[in-house]
Amino acid sequence: MSETVKFSYGGKDFELPIIEGTENEKAIDIAKLRAQTGLITIDPGFKNTGSTTSSITFLDGELGVLRYRGYNIEELAEKSTFLEVAYLLIYGNLPTQSQYEKFTREITTHTLVHEDIKKILEGFPSNAHPMGVLSSLICSQTAFYPDSLNPNRSEDQLTLSIVRLIAKMPTFAAWAYKNKMGHPVNYPDNSLDYCSNFLNMMFALPVEKYEVDPIVAKALDSLLILHADHEQNCSTSTVRLVGSSQASVYASISAGINALWGPLHGGANQSVIEMLEAIKADGGDAKKYLDKAKDKNDPFRLMGFGHRVYKNFDPRAKIIKKAADDVLGKLGVSDPVLDIAKELEYAALNDQYFVERNLYPNVDFYSGIIYRALGIPTDMFTVLFAMGRLPGWIAQWKEMRHNGEPIGRPRQIYTGAVDRNYIPMNKRG
Repeated sequence: MSETVKFSYGGKDFELPIIEGTENEKAIDIAKLRAQTGLITIDPGFKNTGSTTSSITFLDGELGVLRYRGYNIEELAEKSTFLEVAYLLIYGNLPTQSQYEKFTREITTHTLVHEDIKKILEGFPSNAHPMGVLSSLICSQTAFYPDSLNPNRSEDQLTLSIVRLIAKMPTFAAWAYKNKMGHPVNYPDNSLDYCSNFLNMMFALPVEKYEVDPIVAKALDSLLILHADHEQNCSTSTVRLVGSSQASVYASISAGINALWGPLHGGANQSVIEMLEAIKADGGDAKKYLDKAKDKNDPFRLMGFGHRVYKNFDPRAKIIKKAADDVLGKLGVSDPVLDIAKELEYAALNDQYFVERNLYPNVDFYSGIIYRALGIPTDMFTVLFAMGRLPGWIAQWKEMRHNGEPIGRPRQIYTGAVDRNYIPMNKRG
């Protein structure tokens, strides 16, 4: 017999069904609550509300588990590539050799963007935030591909839109960086793999050839895999909510980028570097700030340590720590900010205070270190996060549309003024 939750209201008894997921997660199904009782629920931030069922990503914060379509993140990061993981997320299964070759070939075919995009880019001042530029360029694709606006387009047309998004994202991201730097843009080099192509578009200059380091490209590929999806977070929920109105995939992803832009969501690794730079500016005494972090009366917080979802450890952190060590070892970067980071990392992993409280270095800590070592400006960090999250957003948007989910329409409890009579302006005191 199925489990239910029973409650009484207004002299009547009601039952609500319990639904259970494949990983034994349970939820109270309140879909008919308002119709049956006239009541709604209040859940600020939707911390206890499931907006959908999904077969894409499983996350267990208590056990430190993250799986894409049933595959553990550790195994995917070690054995897979970002484009293979993108295929897995979007289409549900790991690709065969022929499927993967076809997928990568199609992406390579669509890396170039319309030349008129350069006119849009030139309209932004050089101090424009790269996330604003990226969001605008993605949304502009609805003008270049108006067929994407048709909610009833064929599966082949939808696949083409998905391929175009994945293919052009590195071009748009690199061009947003070039706009920031005041440099001429670079065009894609389709002889390179996905991450190497992006790095080349980022760093190549007219006066010198940029040689992509395979260790750096591999580290970036791992970072993109680790960020590819993360259940119903703020930006993913935004993509699904916007998409529920039958907005195009370009408009929906653009909205997700804007949600990710917020410092409480995608800006965590940027906050890490800003913290490290502040410590350096104050003399570089890491111990002083470790003591401040232990002092419950001190407002200072260590950025990039612990995680609001993963209570014991972030399964992505161990993977990206190795990538960070590989990059720092290969590049041999001399940077006092990164020296401070290593001191904080050592203390957090060995000091009993931090160990007992699970204040471990998380994926944002290590990704910030990698981006810093590569010479990427802090306001580009979230752009790289968006690049990684793109296949997850697409998969979530596609799943929502395939399931025929209704347009999102949260309720509210009104707390404003009650019925008032209009007073003419000349009589208002």
